[in-house]
Amino acid sequence: QVQLVESGGGLVQAGGSLRLSCAASGGTFSMNTMGWYRQTPGKQREWVALISSRYSTNYADSVKGRFTISRDNAKNTVYLEMNSLKPEDTAVYYCSVQVGIRVYWGQGTQVTVSS
Repeated sequence: QVQLVESGGGLVQAGGSLRLSCAASGGTFSMNTMGWYRQTPGKQREWVALISSRYSTNYADSVKGRFTISRDNAKNTVYLEMNSLKPEDTAVYYCSVQVGIRVYWGQGTQVTVSS
């Protein structure tokens, strides 16, 4: 029943910005930690950011100061605001939600940053 659907990806120039959205369904996740990960071909899935039920946030060093994770519990949605994008940010971005010991993933949205 739990489903996550990412949107907002696309092609942008280096230095530009994108706002990713992830709409969750199949439950109410205000008490659950949610996060964003990304994956590039040939590399393992990389953690990017997380946000707790108390809106505490953590970021990977590679995106700290450039990305902002937020959530709107009324909409069951988590966001990732990406600024000052770099070509190395190119990846498929996945959102996730922790439910007990399980982690649910969306299908991902492609972000491509051109130089």
